[in-house]
Amino acid sequence: QVQLVESGGGSVQGGGSLRLSCQASAYFYNLNWVAWFRQAPGNEREGVTSLYRPGGSTYYADSVKGRFTISVDSAKNTVYLQMNSLKPEDTAMYYCAAATRVTTFKRLSPDQYSYWGQGTQVTVSS
Repeated sequence: QVQLVESGGGSVQGGGSLRLSCQASAYFYNLNWVAWFRQAPGNEREGVTSLYRPGGSTYYADSVKGRFTISVDSAKNTVYLQMNSLKPEDTAMYYCAAATRVTTFKRLSPDQYSYWGQGTQVTVSS
């Protein structure tokens, strides 16, 4: 059973930075895809970024390109999300997710991911 535990959320002023971490339990080596999603109150869960671990390819939502960076430290079974130049519209609950296989063109679709963390809150003030 894969377990994902996020940390690193908090409150920050606009323009600031945060780094989220996602610690994975055993069987991390089976997880080819890791991703970050977010959900603001009243909104659907949206894909922020995903990473294909075997090749290292990364994918980003247009809203975060150039500001957010996903990375993996396989030795530590940890996925990171570096968030820079934060905006108030980035305020949301952020979730780490993982999957063994993801359909092409659906790399940022929540329905492709089987394993989820409990979420960590990010609040950006103006």
